[in-house]
Amino acid sequence: MLYRRVLLKLSGEALMGQGRHGIDPAVAQRLASEIHTVASQGTQLGLVIGGGNILRGAGLASQGMNRVSGDHMGMLATVMNSLAMQDAIEKTGTDCRVMSALTIDQVCEPYSTRQAVRHLEQGRVVIFAAGTGSPFFTTDSAASLRAIEIGADIMLKATKVDGVYTADPVTNPDATLYKRISYDEALAQKLGVMDATALVLCSEHKMPLRVFNVFEAGQLGRIVDGQDIGTLVQQENQE
Repeated sequence: MLYRRVLLKLSGEALMGQGRHGIDPAVAQRLASEIHTVASQGTQLGLVIGGGNILRGAGLASQGMNRVSGDHMGMLATVMNSLAMQDAIEKTGTDCRVMSALTIDQVCEPYSTRQAVRHLEQGRVVIFAAGTGSPFFTTDSAASLRAIEIGADIMLKATKVDGVYTADPVTNPDATLYKRISYDEALAQKLGVMDATALVLCSEHKMPLRVFNVFEAGQLGRIVDGQDIGTLVQQENQE
């Protein structure tokens, strides 16, 4: 396998399948099967999952709710998704731990970088829940932070499109796919790869990012195996 340790960022929407909200157990099980395959081949795998399939704190704030309260609710939504994925992953036979940035001892472990790395080294998948534990930060930023903290070789962002495009391919049929792009270019062109905080974190710490389509079966394994899939975002001249 090309990578020893990987941080995978899943959106909450990825768990919805064809539904409009919530979790589709069949989708969770398919993703868990791919994660099991990668983990069983020796790659250490951490996950960060969004909560948009349940609720978004920023969305609640736009409707008048206090932003801090809304963001804390969004963090709890990510815990729910993380527990669902833990269940699906463990049903494949792969050991999995959920570590939360919010203390919820009854359902998961508190986050600790040292303990997370120990879990990874022992072959367990680790799901990092509750974002950064602070309001005003997205799960993209949380994923970048955790990738850096655990010393991941690469961060993978699973999306509903094939990678980073010049424009939204859903609304613009003339949009073209980037195979390579720098962090500076992604920020300057406001391509929506991730929020600016997450991109700057990755750029400053030379954390490469690959964006790919989560709905194409087997993509995760092919990427970890070294295939050039989706879009690679990294610093200019970074090898």
